[in-house]
Amino acid sequence: MSLFQSHPLRQTLSDEIHARPPVAIDTPELVTYLAFLHEAGNVEREAQHLRLLAEQLGLPEPATDTGHLFLDAGRFRLKWERHNEFSSYTFFRRIQTGDSAEDNALLDVPAAWRKAIPGQLIVATHVEVRSVAEVAPDQVMAELSPHGRQTVVAKVADDAAWVFTDFQIVDGFSRFQVLDASLTRRQAGRTVQRLLEIETYRVIALLAFPVAKEVGRLLSRAEDELADLMDSIGRAESAEDERAVLARLTRLAAEVERSVAHTTFRFGAAAAYYRLVTQRIEELRETRLTGFPTIGEFMARRLTPAIDTCATMSRRQEDLSGRIARNSQLLRTRVDIELQRQNQELLAQMNRRARLQLRLQETVEGLSVVAITYYGSQLVQYLAKGGKDYIAPASPEVVTAVSIPLIAGLVALGLRRMRRALAAEEAAQH
Repeated sequence: MSLFQSHPLRQTLSDEIHARPPVAIDTPELVTYLAFLHEAGNVEREAQHLRLLAEQLGLPEPATDTGHLFLDAGRFRLKWERHNEFSSYTFFRRIQTGDSAEDNALLDVPAAWRKAIPGQLIVATHVEVRSVAEVAPDQVMAELSPHGRQTVVAKVADDAAWVFTDFQIVDGFSRFQVLDASLTRRQAGRTVQRLLEIETYRVIALLAFPVAKEVGRLLSRAEDELADLMDSIGRAESAEDERAVLARLTRLAAEVERSVAHTTFRFGAAAAYYRLVTQRIEELRETRLTGFPTIGEFMARRLTPAIDTCATMSRRQEDLSGRIARNSQLLRTRVDIELQRQNQELLAQMNRRARLQLRLQETVEGLSVVAITYYGSQLVQYLAKGGKDYIAPASPEVVTAVSIPLIAGLVALGLRRMRRALAAEEAAQH
């Protein structure tokens, strides 16, 4: 292998496919899962917080630059993962003889450290993994009240386990009960991980639902305003009216585009998280039990409509943005046409003024010929008077009279040739 030049990311990319494996679970076991949304400066604060826990537990300083780690403190185990929007903390605690039904995996975690975890809590879940020999599934279903909260019950992993949950938050936590029929340690870990991911991704996907409601109110108002603006375009009687409508349309376009910029990521993330939820549900390989909905059925009734609403609002927002852009272009075209008409009228007025100036110039040129002829004849007269002895028998008056038509003809001919030269030069430029 030393003969080959390896890509610098070859080993990293190969390790990525093996990163973040599920934690093997020995039944019976308690699992508590916490997910915190990121805040500014969370990366360094999380790393420092995890190093503090390792120091308190007497463990080596952990490396957090990979975005995941696993700590085994003996009394409990911790799996930490950093994701794009949140970080998750999964605590595992083996159930000991004498533990009560109210115990959870957080009992042995230092309380002060637990309370200081950085970020905003978005998901908190307890998972109880028991053997069917210890807790019979029929007994659990018999204790479910037919008039209480709706409970989701399903067999998973090809009937190797039972899952019970109601997706309700009680005392700050949602709860899953997994009854192990024939799961291996790895299967139990994968099953619990899929349940936790379903719970996490469904909650974070729903972050887009309040945004969709707010966008819906904005779109309803914007669509009504756009319809009113279109009516105003039809009633516009002058260029000033059209420019006023265009200003309002531009403001509306800016408002809608600002909404698009603020919500595109949230709606796109909701769709991505929803796909992950459906994928994890498929991986559970559920078997339906009569009288109880499966996790897939529950999500289809409760989560899918909300995600569809978000997708509809996203498409409606994009459609409104396109409609405003088209109407703006139409109105700009009308304004441009009106401006071109005004420019044509202005050019026509300039042409009329130019023709009038040309006529005045031609009139002035006629007067110029007379003036130049007059002054030229005066010069001839002065010359004739000075040389009258040389022009005898002609008198200065006769010489002056004879020079007048000659001077006038030469001046007129010179002006005509100059106009022709200027006209030829202008024609050559065009």
